[in-house]
Amino acid sequence: MFIPKRIIFEKNALNYEMGKNIYEKFKDKAEIITLTNNKIKGNIPGDNIMEYYKEGKNTLVVGVKKGYKFQSCKPSAHWQLPLLSGCVGNCQYCYLNTNLGDKPFIKINVNIDDILNRAQEYMYERKPKITIFEGSATSDPIPVEPYTHCLKKAIEFFAKSEYGRFRFVTKFDNVDTLLDVDHKEKTEARFTINTQKVIDDYEKRTANREKRIEASVKMMKAGYPVGYIIAPVFMYEGWEKDYRQLLIYLSEKIPKDVSNPITFEVISHRYTTRAKNIINEVFPENTLPMNDEERTYKYGQFGYGKFVYPKDSLAYMKEFFNKSLEEIFPDAEIKYII
Repeated sequence: MFIPKRIIFEKNALNYEMGKNIYEKFKDKAEIITLTNNKIKGNIPGDNIMEYYKEGKNTLVVGVKKGYKFQSCKPSAHWQLPLLSGCVGNCQYCYLNTNLGDKPFIKINVNIDDILNRAQEYMYERKPKITIFEGSATSDPIPVEPYTHCLKKAIEFFAKSEYGRFRFVTKFDNVDTLLDVDHKEKTEARFTINTQKVIDDYEKRTANREKRIEASVKMMKAGYPVGYIIAPVFMYEGWEKDYRQLLIYLSEKIPKDVSNPITFEVISHRYTTRAKNIINEVFPENTLPMNDEERTYKYGQFGYGKFVYPKDSLAYMKEFFNKSLEEIFPDAEIKYII
């Protein structure tokens, strides 16, 4: 569970039940800042980007979501569900540096009822087709779930929905408050996993591989559909052996009699120029493979380009994971390998 060093309440955030609950929980444990102008950045200390990033990662912002136009979320879902943004983890490669690089803090939207009502409108627009919402497109909600309960509320909402489904993903293991929720199998919990080398080198301040997999097993036993995101895939020397060992290890740890098919999503490492520049400032000693000349430039769905592995390398990676997953997890569903 994430314990913030400071909490910044935006204007009107304390008018909502979630805002009041967070205030009561931390009023004697964290620095409390109440805003009247919603200028967040000036209230986070730091004389340079490294200090500001570190302090931002220890800051919780409690705000009210304004505007209800949801962002698309291909290929994992139809729409993002904007419950919160930011993440407490310090993954050096994080893609959120592209659009949240100057906002490293975690921000919770307390007007969750408004957000879920807007989701209902999106569902009606597509009915009778099923509409899928992603709860982790710009965040990892699990570290703050024990006191926000925003995931629990969303899961209960979608459990009653005829046309909606919900998904979220995490690198953390604080799932106990979700185990007794009546989800009706309409929420899929996914866990990001990677090789030990990638976790040790780049995924700072996250749960280790064992704890993530243990948490995924808890969710399976609670009846949730569960999936795994293998991401980002780095093609370093010996990567095939490491990723195959990861899959074998996973197969040994999960139950053999799960009620829902396990899903896999595989995403190769990619980066934007903006993210690269921020990463190099915040983590100047990083060893990430970000040589533009060794990559291919590709435009993405949000209007900016990113550097991906060359076409031949991606084709080889797809072949490797297709073959390995089909062999080790013959009953699983491979959603995509990109």
